[in-house]
Amino acid sequence: MDRIELELYLNNLLETARFKDYCPNGLQVEGRRRISRLATGVTASAAFLEAALEWGADAVLVHHGYFWRNEAPQITGRKHARLKLLLANDLNLFAYHLPLDDHSELGNNAQIGEKMGWIGDARFGENDLGWLATLPMPITLSHLTAEIEQTLGRAPLVFGDPDMELRRVGWCTGAAQSMFGAAIDAGADVYVTGEVSESVMHAAAESGVAFLAAGHHATERFGVQAVGKHLSESFDIEHLFIDIPNPV
Repeated sequence: MDRIELELYLNNLLETARFKDYCPNGLQVEGRRRISRLATGVTASAAFLEAALEWGADAVLVHHGYFWRNEAPQITGRKHARLKLLLANDLNLFAYHLPLDDHSELGNNAQIGEKMGWIGDARFGENDLGWLATLPMPITLSHLTAEIEQTLGRAPLVFGDPDMELRRVGWCTGAAQSMFGAAIDAGADVYVTGEVSESVMHAAAESGVAFLAAGHHATERFGVQAVGKHLSESFDIEHLFIDIPNPV
């Protein structure tokens, strides 16, 4: 597939124009014009890029790319090493941050909701990124914790009474612990995200709303896979998801 056509298609699919993000969305580093092999991953780390090159990728698509707001502009150290891998090998880097969280079918929140069996019926928080769902039947916090651990392959950090009954789940993948208050206000009995801050323990105790930190990386593995699968089914592109484990 032509690189320009792929970028236009992805930008339209993920509606990048709707977002004021912390980084540029779309093609961040230009490589070869023709793309037949696409590797997807969560973060464009050196380890990921090396694995993609070993597989023979023409392009990579990630959730966490480069050029974040307020980062140092100099191309030195780790930034230089990563960019050298891309440029020396004519490898394209596509990155989509908030658009990939938000997409109603392929996004991180939609995908984790689908895997957990949560049917979103409302939104909350900044840019309406948070999702809410009513469970088909009440379950305990310990039951939900076990389901999340089985789905994500790692035990979440939990604040709340294991025996408390849950009817309404709020979630937002990644580092969305700051949206806990909005989830409480929206009527969630439990809020699921990736990371946790010190103040969360107190907010959970005082509000009576449970909080699960299931891992930034673990909760954001599914969006890029869904996009990669969609592209491989829609175009003549071979897709491989490369998971570089990260406990955070």
